[in-house]
Amino acid sequence: MQYPDQYNQEISKSKAIHIYYSQAIPLVSYIDESCRYLQGKTCTACEGVCENGAIDFNQKAEKVEVKVGAIILSPGLEPFDPRLKEEYHYGEFENVITSMDYERLLSSTGPYEGQVLRASDNKHPHKIAWIQCIGSRQVTPGGNSYCSAVCCTYTQKQVILTKDHDAETQCTIFHNDIRSYGKDFERYYERAENLPGVRFIRSYVSIGKENPETKNVTIRYSTTDDGVKEEEFEMVVLSVGLNPPTDVKGMSEKYGIELNAHDFCQINPFNPMETNKSGIFVSGGFQGPVDIPESVFSASGAGSKCGELLHYRRGDLSVERIYPTEEDVSQEEPRVGVFVCHCGANIGRIVNVPDTVEYCKTLPNVVHAEDQLFACATNSAKKITDTIKEKGLNRVVVAACSPRTLEPLFRDTLREAGINQYYYQMANIREHNSWVHAKEQEEATDKAKDIIRMSVARACNLEPLQEFDLPVNKAALVVGGGLAGMNCALSIAGQGHDVYLVEKDADLGGMARRIHTTLEGLDVQEYLRELTNKVYRHPLVHVYTDATITEATGYVGNFVTRVKSKERGLEIKHGAAVIAVGADLYTPDEYLYGEDDRVLTHLELEERITKGDEKVTDAQSLVMIQCVGCRQEDRNYCSRICCSESVKNALKLKEINPQMDIYILFRDMRTYGFKEDYYREAAGKEVRFIRYEPQDKPQVEAAEADDGRSVLRVTLPDYVLGKKLEIDADIIALAAAVLPSAATKEVAGLFKVTLSPDGFFKEAHVKLKPVEFATDGVYLCGTAHYPKLIPETVSQAYGAAGRVLTLLSHDTVTASGAVCEVDDNKCISCGACISACTYGAIEFRMTQQGRKAVVNPVLCKGDGLCNRKCPTGAIQLKHFTDKVLMSEIEAAFPEEETIQQIDAVLVNL
Repeated sequence: MQYPDQYNQEISKSKAIHIYYSQAIPLVSYIDESCRYLQGKTCTACEGVCENGAIDFNQKAEKVEVKVGAIILSPGLEPFDPRLKEEYHYGEFENVITSMDYERLLSSTGPYEGQVLRASDNKHPHKIAWIQCIGSRQVTPGGNSYCSAVCCTYTQKQVILTKDHDAETQCTIFHNDIRSYGKDFERYYERAENLPGVRFIRSYVSIGKENPETKNVTIRYSTTDDGVKEEEFEMVVLSVGLNPPTDVKGMSEKYGIELNAHDFCQINPFNPMETNKSGIFVSGGFQGPVDIPESVFSASGAGSKCGELLHYRRGDLSVERIYPTEEDVSQEEPRVGVFVCHCGANIGRIVNVPDTVEYCKTLPNVVHAEDQLFACATNSAKKITDTIKEKGLNRVVVAACSPRTLEPLFRDTLREAGINQYYYQMANIREHNSWVHAKEQEEATDKAKDIIRMSVARACNLEPLQEFDLPVNKAALVVGGGLAGMNCALSIAGQGHDVYLVEKDADLGGMARRIHTTLEGLDVQEYLRELTNKVYRHPLVHVYTDATITEATGYVGNFVTRVKSKERGLEIKHGAAVIAVGADLYTPDEYLYGEDDRVLTHLELEERITKGDEKVTDAQSLVMIQCVGCRQEDRNYCSRICCSESVKNALKLKEINPQMDIYILFRDMRTYGFKEDYYREAAGKEVRFIRYEPQDKPQVEAAEADDGRSVLRVTLPDYVLGKKLEIDADIIALAAAVLPSAATKEVAGLFKVTLSPDGFFKEAHVKLKPVEFATDGVYLCGTAHYPKLIPETVSQAYGAAGRVLTLLSHDTVTASGAVCEVDDNKCISCGACISACTYGAIEFRMTQQGRKAVVNPVLCKGDGLCNRKCPTGAIQLKHFTDKVLMSEIEAAFPEEETIQQIDAVLVNL
């Protein structure tokens, strides 16, 4: 809705209409839930005054019948409402807010345009407390017994952003366990914890009172050193958990699906996309509380499950997009159009956009400039296309955000107007400017003008480039025959594609061969046998065991991999590759492991339990030590699965021998999601959980008990009692870290993919592309990506299969035109470019001028390393030529200004 001024706010009786941005025209409004009409009251005042018909209260709900072959349920989640529990005083104390409220305060489109202000007095709070587990990990009425899984990390994010807003703010996080179990989460936690003025306090709390004058809030909490304390805070943030979607019962009845005890979808634990109803699948938060990456690859996985049912119909309803004929404007004088985006308030709150637009009109070759509220909106993109046609533009600069996600969209606007898409240039005035200069509005405006001036100069020197189509080989290669690799292979094959499954061991199954049950009690070995049989019986899955990959070449859609399997060499041609090489287990060198046969790893303990080893099952006392080999300096990550594995083994032992004394020594119990219920069950069966800190790790020594038996004595501090504890154990189980597979580095080198700081494979984007590599056509899944439990592994395997199918379902793939080329007249055949290229895109070939370096444009990724290495300047990267880059530099430092600056320096000398 667009309005010429703010009169709609004045006419709205409930003040439900808000202006997104108050400086620019056109303005855009939104209506919140306080609207009287939405509440069923007879108010249509805003409709009557809207001059362009943007508000229409006469619209009627419509029922549309759609015939489909499969259904995916993704209704999401709902935040817990703390009003259900009076002790939080939410809605009563003005400065007690939820984490969702705080998220809006941090947002540039929020009520205070990104400023964190108190509702009571519109002042900045300088002392803020976060309280964790609101509505989660509670068995009291109104709460949820499960862990909501995301709250610890989103709170850390809010603390970091708060410190970015105001470095002097004092931030306190009251927590139970810190559950930073995801990839890179441990580093993120340490980053937040190490910020000055940030405290993490492990304590249950109560909100006591509100100061009637200052509206500050008092929190009561306990510490091991000082006992119970009271402290006043200027703002309290309730880190609320996640509830099932609204009307979940109605959805259950409508679709005939079962719900679990927590009213989330009852999923198949060995395939979390499946419901009890054939053809109906589930993804995202309806499976249970999950973070964004898990939601993304579960969505892709659900799509792949649908593809298995409907692949024979693929493409029947698709319509090929037809673009107008491209005009040749290479001989015309540059006519540049500049479109400056407000990005809501992300840019417009900091940068004076109208003033910047007027400045753009003064730049050489700029014939049109305008501002847009959201340049990426559909109507805005169409406006760019229409303006190109109307004004005869042959170059376009969009000053907005990062090109990483939106550059393809804006390039498409040029194609729609019949202009070569490589005449487009993006000026990043958000990440490179407004976000980092939020408190320097005048300087940020000047910098925006500088960035745009450079972009315009660059645009004037751009040349048209042509992309080209490559044929796609319809087969796929899956490297690794564990649970992830097998599930991924079956899903791809189930959609009509040949799959080559390569496994280094003699048997399929990977680490799952050592796992016997899940925490839920399911038989893993039975599942593994059934899965392996499906793989061997599927006519399109070709299995190679005892196999080694000797060489991997090619490019997206056309790879060639050479494999040696059982002394036989073969060449596999495929269009896509999936890396699922799994992970290894750390071999401890502490706690007497390897010296005393009574010290086991958690997998060895599970194997002994399964075999009925009486030394284990008849033991009087057993101690489990968590975080062995991880969450430390050399392996700064959480292995994610260990806490659940230990709880599983403890419950199994208690079932066999209820009298056994079992102790779990932990730093943080990370039984996230529904696994919290099993943690509580173990505690209820008198499994004793004792916390330790990394600076006071447990000590283990062989000793003699009072009754004369030989034991392993475990010593550690008790922080509540302030004393040392001694536990005599018959068996010690170590929760050993999950390590990257020994094959990881070799495979990464073969397929030209990157690794994370921890040695696991690094995805292209943690949220947007969690199963893809930066190398096109190569995907990943399973514990090769990061440690995960079986349902998560299977979900990601199907997610990878879904992404593979987006490639293999096409006959061709488009390659970028921004690749390198060699000027034979300058090339001296030194080979520097060949050694610099990590993709093998450059090789020597004989030409009429002798041996010269030649670029394979299909393999070239346009990283420009070869340009830097070439001593003669013979190799250039199209779209980033020396001419183009120098034009930007010259625009950044105009000659007159540079001379004046040099003169000023000389005068001062």
